[in-house]
Amino acid sequence: MKESHEKNLASHLDPESCGAAREGGFEVLTGENAGEPLSREIRTPELPTLLSEAEGHTPERERASAQGIRRGRRPSACMDTSWTGTGISQDSPKADGLPERGAKVHDQTAPMNGPGKSDEAIVAEKLPNKPSAAQADLWASGAEAAEPRASTKRNADQQSTSRTQSRAHEVSQELDRVRQRARKDKKTQFTALLHHLTVERLRQSFMGLQKQAAPGVDGVVWTEYEKQLEANLQGLHDRVHEGTYRAKPSRRVYIPKADGRERPLGIAALEDKIVQGAMTEVLNAIYEADFLGFSYGFRPGRSPHDALDALATGLTRGKMNWVLDADIRGFFDAISHEWMRKFLQHRIGDRRVLRLIDKWLQAGILEQGQWKPTEQGTPQGATLSPLLANIYLHYVFDLWIAQWRRLHATGEMIVVRFADDFLVGFQEKEDAERLLSHLRERLVQFALELHPEKTRLIEFGRFAAKKRARRGLGQPDTFDFLGFTHKCGVSREGGFNLLRHSASKRMGRKLKAIRVALRKRRHQPIPVQGRWLAQVFRGYANYHGVPTNYGAVNTFRGQLIKSWYRSLRRRSQKRRLDWPKMNRLIRRWLPSARICHPWPQQRFDAKHSR
Repeated sequence: MKESHEKNLASHLDPESCGAAREGGFEVLTGENAGEPLSREIRTPELPTLLSEAEGHTPERERASAQGIRRGRRPSACMDTSWTGTGISQDSPKADGLPERGAKVHDQTAPMNGPGKSDEAIVAEKLPNKPSAAQADLWASGAEAAEPRASTKRNADQQSTSRTQSRAHEVSQELDRVRQRARKDKKTQFTALLHHLTVERLRQSFMGLQKQAAPGVDGVVWTEYEKQLEANLQGLHDRVHEGTYRAKPSRRVYIPKADGRERPLGIAALEDKIVQGAMTEVLNAIYEADFLGFSYGFRPGRSPHDALDALATGLTRGKMNWVLDADIRGFFDAISHEWMRKFLQHRIGDRRVLRLIDKWLQAGILEQGQWKPTEQGTPQGATLSPLLANIYLHYVFDLWIAQWRRLHATGEMIVVRFADDFLVGFQEKEDAERLLSHLRERLVQFALELHPEKTRLIEFGRFAAKKRARRGLGQPDTFDFLGFTHKCGVSREGGFNLLRHSASKRMGRKLKAIRVALRKRRHQPIPVQGRWLAQVFRGYANYHGVPTNYGAVNTFRGQLIKSWYRSLRRRSQKRRLDWPKMNRLIRRWLPSARICHPWPQQRFDAKHSR
């Protein structure tokens, strides 16, 4: 059932109504519009309701009109309907008498000795430094103009890929036209995407994997697969395009969580990681044009610090008095496969790609030697899972809350989402309470729910401390987001200052893991341990070294030194290591604590200058 684009997203369940807000003026990452793609790999029909309608089938009338056109070697898709309603058919000539590009060529190559004329050599006249008025109309500049080379017909439309050794640049350039079309038209369905999974893209995906990563159910590791890399990638490429590729189940492992429970992870097989990584790059070319500006999690070119900068800027410059700190319970394990397929059909019309994604969703898990089906959810830890999660929340949450803010909010409102964790700031408490009630109803419709313990509404903002003091209450509550505890503070001038300190629980877990690792490394030489500890501390400081957090970084360094000192003194019963010697080791190996990041407002303004 097709819903009108004017209706409220909060009252509809179908994905069509979820995607209707894309025509509004939301914070979509868009770029400059470009020309049409060379390959006919798009179509713009009505949004599908069934999977069969989105699998690339061409209507009979379009198929009949396209029989006279020969296809090239490159895989083609459904016919482009961009000229529908213009009075120009695909086989009819243009107004200037020149035939269409599809009707111009009737064979793969031109006959070598056949009749025909050569390309016209159009050479522009070289203009002088002071051109005449007539010449000035033809040339934008009066400077010394050079004569351009003669244009060619056959090679003018070929892809301008680099002939250097920059393979990554060449591979990514193939998707430029897909990106341009996705930005230009938010309703375009891409019906020919699988041919972008080339051997080179698979190789690039393989090189991006971690060499020391744990193996999946196949037991194949990175170094073993590399021994016959070209043959393995060619075989994998052939199986994917022939349809004989079979996804393997993920190996289930558990890691501890902050609340004492265990988080289930799914370790995919090596070839599944390779294909998923290549498919993620292809789909990112489409969905990066759709995702809204307040979505930051697991997106190329965006980091957790970008989300933290946006949150800090909104809290310090906006009139925020209330913050909704929300978390979706078991999000990766609760994703509905049925809704995921419907959401994908908005943009993906290639049935081969849809089948490939469906294979990963239904591959199942292998736990303690027993295979278990996965009727819902995506394995947390798979390469494609973050992108699928963003697509799911884009339709369930992002588009909905963007329209809710535009239609129902009475005061200012900010949104920052990183994966399944999101924060919403409000000026009015009534808006926060109404949104929380509507959000619970919205998520239930898509088999999701808010975590009752991790979701809370707190009074927080520039004026929260003064208002609470007038009511005889204490300091505003704090909240944790992306490893930092956010607090209301006071600047040196007496104004509001957002304090961000490293979350104490996360710091404690990190120090505990370091002490365990030091026990395993106790037999190693001191220089080896020193280089490892320096690497650990630099990684921690590079993330947590934000303004107002110097004390926490320095505390972490002090606890790291104490743990190393105790470990070194247990290497021998003689205990000859004292603090003067230890201080020399500290100065030699451990760098000092420092702030690595600018103020969030400065970096936010630099990246989003207007």
